[in-house]
Amino acid sequence: MSGIFVTGTDTGVGKTIVTAAVIHALRRDGIDAVGMKPVATGRDREATATAATATFRSLDAEIIARYSCIKSDEYELVNPVFLAVEAAPYMASIMLKQDIDIERVLRAYGRLKERHEFIVVEGIGGVMVPIKRDYYVLDLIKDLKLPALIVARARLGTINHTLLTVEACKRRGIEVMGIVMNMIDYSNPVEANVGGIIHELSGVPIIGSIPYIKDMADDDNDDKIPSIARYIRYDLLLT
Repeated sequence: MSGIFVTGTDTGVGKTIVTAAVIHALRRDGIDAVGMKPVATGRDREATATAATATFRSLDAEIIARYSCIKSDEYELVNPVFLAVEAAPYMASIMLKQDIDIERVLRAYGRLKERHEFIVVEGIGGVMVPIKRDYYVLDLIKDLKLPALIVARARLGTINHTLLTVEACKRRGIEVMGIVMNMIDYSNPVEANVGGIIHELSGVPIIGSIPYIKDMADDDNDDKIPSIARYIRYDLLLT
């Protein structure tokens, strides 16, 4: 057992809730699983008055750590790189004049791997999001030597986006263990059946089909995450 890298077809597709749900389910089954958000960008929660008690600068990282039951001495390992600009990491690093230390990320992952049985790593955006000038999310997946789990939202255009993501992973020699379809409106026959088409065309199994849940993206609604696990065949990630 080692881990999985959760990537997506885009930003906002539900990588964090899938990551947290998988961690929750594995821990519930007695597996020492923890999560990691190597690189995060966006609003700095620690710098705002309303988030004065925030443990992490990134909400995604805090959600992941909460379901991982991470100890305080491991906080810095969960999210070793944060840039307080809502942009791709490379763009944010230019705007902030802040270099991104990939070796720091790899060291943090190594330390978590030494301490825990299974690591669920959440990426940022899609696989071609630039972290540095010539270093993309795909490169990070390769460096961590992890297979990928792709999260896609069931919307118009998802066939194209998902197949492109699968193809990009395969070209880099990255194993794609499965795809999770998220935010499915089952009253819409296109959304209800798009996962089957993606499986047929890509050959990658659909290991999760999550229905649309109102207000799931709200900051105060991550308590819904445990119920998400029942829609994901997380056991297939352990083979």
